[in-house]
Amino acid sequence: MSTPAIQLPGCPNSVAEFVRRALDAVRTSTGVGLEFDSDTLPLIDHYVREVPSKSIDTALLIAAMVGAYFGETVCQTLGGNWKVETNDPDQWRVVLPGGLSFAPVPLALAAIVEDESGPGNPDFQAAPGLMVELEQIMSGMGTVTTREYFTLSCRYDTLEHLQETLLAIAADKQQKSKEKTPSVN
Repeated sequence: MSTPAIQLPGCPNSVAEFVRRALDAVRTSTGVGLEFDSDTLPLIDHYVREVPSKSIDTALLIAAMVGAYFGETVCQTLGGNWKVETNDPDQWRVVLPGGLSFAPVPLALAAIVEDESGPGNPDFQAAPGLMVELEQIMSGMGTVTTREYFTLSCRYDTLEHLQETLLAIAADKQQKSKEKTPSVN
């Protein structure tokens, strides 16, 4: 049974095709549909654990599908936008308000093989001035097991926390800037 045509406003067509494939594959595998929210990410985590990581071609295809779904979930829940400048899914990025960005397909591949040395850059990135703050935030977060670290559920929680913190920092800086600016009456 195929997933009904879904509308993905703001999602580039090349990404949307992989999202649809992920929806179909997970529904076929688990019998449950995905909802573009963090509550369904454990289904994705279960699905990627079943991928034969020794078959690199299969792992790369599943990573493109799952990464596209993960990226679109982040866009829909945290307000991000896709940055797609090439047909190579490893190079696709999602940029959140405030400038935090990540490459969802390499994150998905890392979840499949439980290793980050594959193609693309799965790291979270931000403007150079914010990277120091991001690293401090991440170093203050709790520790997790290796298996949990590589789940997309854990990556989502990290992204959500970083996004909320960066937005709070930006709001604080804006407020301080307003307080320093003398008003003209």
